[in-house]
Amino acid sequence: MVKIEMYTKLTCPYCHRAKALLTCKNLPFQEITIDGNIDMREEMIQRSGYTTVPQIFIDGKYVGGCDDLYALEACGGLD
Repeated sequence: MVKIEMYTKLTCPYCHRAKALLTCKNLPFQEITIDGNIDMREEMIQRSGYTTVPQIFIDGKYVGGCDDLYALEACGGLD
């Protein structure tokens, strides 16, 4: 089973889209909400190099954001 981690904010529409895709594919994921959590936000930036959400990792490998996740799905990478 793969480990999927996703840094999110509660009001982010791209986060909701990414979560919906993973849920639709029945892929469990760990959601790391960074709202008001400076330490988690800094961890996300250290790991990804980006300040925007979502930031997604699969088995510790950086995937990117929502558009990157959908691109991975389009080429069969989530199957």
